[in-house]
Amino acid sequence: MSIALKGSPAPTSTRQAPLRVMVVDDSVVIRGMIARWIAAEPDMEVAASLRTGLDAVNQLERIDPDVAVLDIEMPELDGISALPRLLAKKRNLIIIMASTLTRRNAEISFKALSLGASDYIPKPESTREAAAAETFRRDLIEKIRHLGAKVRRAAAPAPVNSPLAPTVGKPHEAAARAPLPQAAQPPLTLRALGMQAPRVLLIGSSTGGPQALMTLVTGLGPVIDRFPVLITQHMPPTFTTILAEHLARSSRRPAHEAVDGEIVKAGRIYLAPGGCHMRVVRQGAEAAIALDDGPPVNFCKPAVDPLFTSAIDVWQGSIMSVILTGMGSDGMRGGKDIVAAGGSVIAQDEATSVVWGMPGAAANAGICAAVLPLNQIAPKLVRLFAGDRSIA
Repeated sequence: MSIALKGSPAPTSTRQAPLRVMVVDDSVVIRGMIARWIAAEPDMEVAASLRTGLDAVNQLERIDPDVAVLDIEMPELDGISALPRLLAKKRNLIIIMASTLTRRNAEISFKALSLGASDYIPKPESTREAAAAETFRRDLIEKIRHLGAKVRRAAAPAPVNSPLAPTVGKPHEAAARAPLPQAAQPPLTLRALGMQAPRVLLIGSSTGGPQALMTLVTGLGPVIDRFPVLITQHMPPTFTTILAEHLARSSRRPAHEAVDGEIVKAGRIYLAPGGCHMRVVRQGAEAAIALDDGPPVNFCKPAVDPLFTSAIDVWQGSIMSVILTGMGSDGMRGGKDIVAAGGSVIAQDEATSVVWGMPGAAANAGICAAVLPLNQIAPKLVRLFAGDRSIA
C-alpha cells in the first residue's frame, strides 16, 4: 500500500520547516521502519511512504519532497528506472539509493550515482539484528540530514552586502551554489608544504567520494606511475570491489582492493576493502599492507585515520595526503599527525564537495597546505610530485 502522509507544509516565518522525506520501497517492513526513524527526528518529516517507483514519479509534484530514499528493486518501475524520471521533474531532489549488498546492486548503485543520485546506502540483510539495524538507522539519518542541508543552502539567497569567507583557488561551479546566509567566516589558515619530497599519496573520502575519486584519478597518471596511491573510501564490502574496478578504468592504471601482507609498490592504486581498516607497516626495507578487523573508528570501517597515522612509521614526513568530500571528521586527526611528522594535507573545497564535513574539519583545523576545487587537485599533485614545491 502506498500512502501520502502529509501535504505540502505552509511556509513558516520563524522556524525552518523540517526536511520532507519520501520513502519508496516495496517492503512494508522497510518502509515502516524508515518512516518511524524519520518521524522521530525533530528536523524531518515523512512526506510519503510509497511502494513503487511509478508511484513516486506520478505523485512527486503533489508530495514535493526534499529527499527521496529510493529502493533499487521494486515492481512496476524499479529505482534505477525511476531515478532519471524523478530528477527530470525535480532537478534538485536529493535521492539516496538503498539496496542490499549484492554485486548486482552495487553496480546499479554506481550507475545511479552517474545518473544523478546523491548517495547510496546498503540495507542490512536482516533488520532483526539490532546492531545492523542501528548502523543502518544512524547512517541513513545522517545522510538525509547532511544532504538535505546542502540542497537548502543551495536554494537560500545570500544576504545582501554580507561578506563571505574567502576561498582558496577558483570555486568550481560556484555560480550554481549559493552560500547559506550566515555571519562572515574568518579566512582559512593554511600551512607551508612539508619540506620533504612526497613518496606516497594517501586519499580519504566518504559521501560523494566515488565520483570525486574517479574524477581525481583520471588526472593522476604521472603520479601513479612513479608512486603508490592508497585510498580509504567509507564503503561496505562488495561496493569496494566495484569501486576498485571503476578506479582502474578511470585511471588506466592497476587498482584493486588491498590484500593483507602485500608489498606496496609504485604504479598501483590500493583501496581499503569494505569492512576492514587498511594500515601500512614496515616489512624490511619495504612497506606492506596490514588489514585490521578491529572496531570502527569514527563510526567507520574502513576509516581514514588508521591509514594516515600508520603511514608515518613507513614514510615519515614524505607523505602527501588528500581529504575529499565526506561527512564527519575522519582524516582530520590522522592529517594532524602527518603534518606534525613533516608531511602535507590538501583538502577539497566546500563548493565542489557533496558534504564539506571531512575536508572542512581538516581545513578549519589549520592543517592544510591548500584547499582546492576538485578539478584543481590532480594538476596540483602532479606538479608537487614532479618536484614543484610551491603551493600557489
